[in-house]
Amino acid sequence: MQRHEPLAGAEFAPETTYLNSASSGLLPRRSAAALRAALDESTSYGTMGRDYFAAATASRAAFARLLGLPAERVAIGSSVAVRSALIAASLPPGSEVLAPEGDFSSLLNPFGTHPGITLRTVPLEALADAVRPGTALVAFSAVQSLDGRIADLAAVREAARAHGARTFVDATQAAGWLPLRAADFDYLVAGAYKWLLCPRGATFLAFGGEGTGGPDWPAPLHAGWAAGEDPGMSNYGLITPATTARRFDEPPVFLSYVGAEPSLALIGELGVAAIHDHNTGLAAYYREGLAARGLTPRPAPGSAIVSTPGIADAAGRLAEAGVQVSVRGGLLRAAFHLYNSTADVDRLLALLG
Repeated sequence: MQRHEPLAGAEFAPETTYLNSASSGLLPRRSAAALRAALDESTSYGTMGRDYFAAATASRAAFARLLGLPAERVAIGSSVAVRSALIAASLPPGSEVLAPEGDFSSLLNPFGTHPGITLRTVPLEALADAVRPGTALVAFSAVQSLDGRIADLAAVREAARAHGARTFVDATQAAGWLPLRAADFDYLVAGAYKWLLCPRGATFLAFGGEGTGGPDWPAPLHAGWAAGEDPGMSNYGLITPATTARRFDEPPVFLSYVGAEPSLALIGELGVAAIHDHNTGLAAYYREGLAARGLTPRPAPGSAIVSTPGIADAAGRLAEAGVQVSVRGGLLRAAFHLYNSTADVDRLLALLG
């Protein structure tokens, strides 16, 4: 078996055995340093810093590179739920939205509570086959938060195209370790505080598909001054929205994007393909260890998240020993990322007994 050492080990020195990136990622040292400098600066220059937009602009460009899009097709924001609500509001009354059962609530709830939208849910494995004439949008996570199952992205995309439906992908549990092309989908959203290692409050909305913007995009329903073509001239009165996806920007959560810029740079330096191989290699080793103990983890191999029934009661004991995992839906969920090693997996398995 190939042994795995942490990638970019100099950037991380956790005091715990941290196997909980599916809940929240660790902050690299470079990002922590940038945040400390920005905090110091704010005591003399205010909480918007000396250059309010610089970190957000760099973060937008870095995220776009990771997803294979020009920066002009990426908007910045603060939460997945707000972006889901924007897409929900763009649909005509009476629209049907198809989604997986039990997907993350920040994705589903804005559609389920929006007047005039019918939300239909099916098992994840049946998603592609469930697209039908009249389906306006298929909304789904690339990777399920609960247990790490990976959607059949190609099958769902092709089924949606065959029926004239658009696609809205939540990549929060995927971006940063699973290779993705945002251009394959109409909309892609990602909360960046998990696998992209950013502070909470950095969120991206990418516009893929074949549209060129303008009439192909939703109306900028929450456009404020930061979404103006010239933000410096958009403080008062009605604004002229930007011609790019910046028209969907929320005002940047300044410190979140100060930390996001170096975190996204680190992901770009390492490369998503290398991170994918590292993470899934550790997950596969963990699955083998669980199987040797008579346990049946899920999902099938290929995910960086491994969730296991029957051992959720071990979470407290693991935490006392300094091993951070999580419990979701009665499953013990372990998530393997670039700062983890084979030694981390060995320690987890030893504690499980």
